[in-house]
Amino acid sequence: MNNYPLIIIGGGAAAFAAATKANDLGAEALIVNSGLPIGGTCVNVGCVPSKHLLEVGARYYYGQRPGFSAIQTNGQFRFDFAQAIAYKNQLVDALRQSNYSDVIANFKTVEYREGTARFVSPHEIEIEGHRVRGETFIIATGSKAKILPFPGIEKVRYLTNIEALELNTLPSSMIVVGGGPLGLEFAQMYAHFGTKVTVLEKMKRILPLEEPEVSDELQTVLEEEGVTIHTGVDIRQVREDGGKKIVVALVKNTEKEFRADHLLLATGIEPNTNGLALENAGVNVDQRGFVVADETLQTTQRHIWAAGDCVGKLALETVAAKEGAIAADNALNTSGARKKINYDEIPHAVFTMPQVASVGLTERELMKRINVCSCRTVPLSAVPKAKAVGETRGVIKLVVDPHTGIIVGCHIVAPAAAEMIHEAVLAVKFKLTIDDIIDTVHTFPTFSEGIKFAAQAFTRDISVMTCCIG
Repeated sequence: MNNYPLIIIGGGAAAFAAATKANDLGAEALIVNSGLPIGGTCVNVGCVPSKHLLEVGARYYYGQRPGFSAIQTNGQFRFDFAQAIAYKNQLVDALRQSNYSDVIANFKTVEYREGTARFVSPHEIEIEGHRVRGETFIIATGSKAKILPFPGIEKVRYLTNIEALELNTLPSSMIVVGGGPLGLEFAQMYAHFGTKVTVLEKMKRILPLEEPEVSDELQTVLEEEGVTIHTGVDIRQVREDGGKKIVVALVKNTEKEFRADHLLLATGIEPNTNGLALENAGVNVDQRGFVVADETLQTTQRHIWAAGDCVGKLALETVAAKEGAIAADNALNTSGARKKINYDEIPHAVFTMPQVASVGLTERELMKRINVCSCRTVPLSAVPKAKAVGETRGVIKLVVDPHTGIIVGCHIVAPAAAEMIHEAVLAVKFKLTIDDIIDTVHTFPTFSEGIKFAAQAFTRDISVMTCCIG
């Protein structure tokens, strides 16, 4: 029986970050992957293909709407949906090869194996009938789309993010259930392609975990672009009739029926832990199936660690990679020192246009912690760069501890929000104050100046402020 110092179960961001750390430390390790191809969600059915198609849709949609009177369009824009999907597939194949397969080939101490792994004891797993032993383990099996048990859903051919990236023809209409990041990205993507999109969200607003100002601004933008959005929706029945997908729901106490060519479910995720036989290893999971792990990512078994979506902290590629590296470092570290992650310092983004990006606490979260908050929200139209380029849709909000002036949260809707947020990430991480931001010279004119304007809004009326102020 083969014996490995470390066995990593999974083949996505968390697994590869753990494998890279093991290779850097010179530790012999085995990666066992099943389900999605090598690379996991991000490169295959997540970040890479979706952000590529979002950009394709944006260039097609906004190219026909230049926004400047000096630019005239002649109506010759054409969109080839099949070609867009084909190129997306080529891109995914290329990045899967360069970022994962080629990386494996260069590992000195890490072996890769395809196959479904299941625990047969705390130190043994079985891979397609073959048993191997591990001294330590990292569970990094990721997640999949969660399908809510809507009445009738078992008889309907619905889409998840996987199928929505593989359609052969462009649908004329689509219902998206879920107004979170994934649902809204796909909603705008297909709306830009030319599909009539309706979003149904159970909560009172889209992006319910973001600041209300953020949700309101993005909903306004999406509706202006033709996306129909209903919030406070209680789905009562789903059925299929003549190829059409039909959703019957209560919308603010009124029953409505929605029809479309396709139904996309973007209702959250669930962990890929079924089939691992974690009970044989003595590893506990919570009621939702996520692996129970402490702040160092150690499970209920001292020699088994977990990282990525299967842990259920933050379902982000960046978080999975960070957790994978830390889990491997902790698992292989014999000194007893344990690393942890401060999740308050981790940014996240929604790649609609304009983008949404956030880091740190919301106003509500700070109020829960210290019962007081100081916040300022400025419209993007107050930023000179936004006016100059005609991209004024958006807001910037800073959340500040009023006792110290330290910035504890930043929330942005802007064309470059995902790029802008990193100044705020450093502010939150290193406990910078609004005065630190104000005292820092920013390039003019840039969208990033908006964070400085939001800081200045704590000390002056920026509506009557010259852009040349220091």
